[in-house]
Amino acid sequence: MSWLIVPGVIVTCIGLSLLLYTISRIWRAKKQGLSDADMKTQLQAAIAWNLGAMGCSAIGLMIVVLGILL
Repeated sequence: MSWLIVPGVIVTCIGLSLLLYTISRIWRAKKQGLSDADMKTQLQAAIAWNLGAMGCSAIGLMIVVLGILL
């Protein structure tokens, strides 16, 4: 089942790129010097992106492991 490894790596890389996007988004918000309410709104939106990125990476790694085991 080596054909599962390549799509798993692609999904993992997508998840990692989303994670880097989330980090850069938070960094920009921090540098803007927003008020507490605006910063809280930005961080709440970033939490959703972060959870999606981690989930995408985890699914990609599961696909890779499944391809290796089978």
